[in-house]
Amino acid sequence: MALKRGLLLLICLTFMTSCQHLVSNAEASNVSVNMNKLMIQPNFLTEGDSIAIVAPSGILLGKSREIDQAVELLRSWGLKPTVGTHVFNQNGHFAGTDTERAQDLQKALDNPNIKAIWFARGGYGTVRILDRLDYDKFKEHPKWLIGYSDITALHNQMHNEGYQTIHALMCTSLTEDLSEIKDNIESLENAIFGKQLSYSFPGSLNNRTGTVAAPLIGGNLTMLHTMLGSDTSIDTSGKILFFEEVGEYAYHIDRMLQSLKRAGYFNELKGIIVGDISKVRQNTTEFGRTVEEIILDAVAEYDFPVAFNVPAGHEDQNRALILGASIELTVGENESTIIFKN
Repeated sequence: MALKRGLLLLICLTFMTSCQHLVSNAEASNVSVNMNKLMIQPNFLTEGDSIAIVAPSGILLGKSREIDQAVELLRSWGLKPTVGTHVFNQNGHFAGTDTERAQDLQKALDNPNIKAIWFARGGYGTVRILDRLDYDKFKEHPKWLIGYSDITALHNQMHNEGYQTIHALMCTSLTEDLSEIKDNIESLENAIFGKQLSYSFPGSLNNRTGTVAAPLIGGNLTMLHTMLGSDTSIDTSGKILFFEEVGEYAYHIDRMLQSLKRAGYFNELKGIIVGDISKVRQNTTEFGRTVEEIILDAVAEYDFPVAFNVPAGHEDQNRALILGASIELTVGENESTIIFKN
């Protein structure tokens, strides 16, 4: 009898161990699938499509020329632009109250005839309306969201919802003479109409060379840092991280990168591409390190490629980047390249 009980116990233990292995393998498989899951790509635009201009952030005081210019540019591409009801509203720093800005954006998100949303400007304010937005109707008819800087909050949100977005110039980025930024404009046009995007840019002695293929994510460094600890913080596992910044102290750039590191942003990262880090402010006490040294110090214990000089950010060169799309990144000392996989 004791022998039978022993055999029965042995069989049960063996069965339980096998089940645990099956569960572990299934969980590992699910993690792998989730890490490699491609973001949903909205339909690229065609002639006759409608595109909305809305302002979820800063005030547009004195910016009517740029909005008119944006409307004419879109019309020249064969598109039908509409401007949000509250775009020129004023509420302190913001382009209208939180409710008004959210209403314009929600209306554009919900409208199945709108194929893309082009943000008028950044500044600050998008984070204040994130939790007011509903994405159910958007998911029935996905559309491109286009912008940079403060719009990173929406890029992150859409990344977590599972959709690609476009990091590119905004309406207030338009100069009076558009030939001054023709490469930026052409890259945006190519991005929204689904043409192949590829960029070559100067290398750097600070580059960590290598080639990697993975989805691209990221945006403004301050905004990435601001999202930490919230539902809008992004999962960087298996991705290539892009970031850019303007007007920050060197010590604060270091602080933000150290915060991202402590939050695990670099643990499973495949690579970093660094856009413009410009107009770095001078503190009374010099920090004593260049921006490149600050970044490389933050990722010193990792072995992924790092590319500097990417033409994207707050300066004159701001090429369109499809966030959530897979790219092939080749980082060299003399030249680096990014090729988007549609």
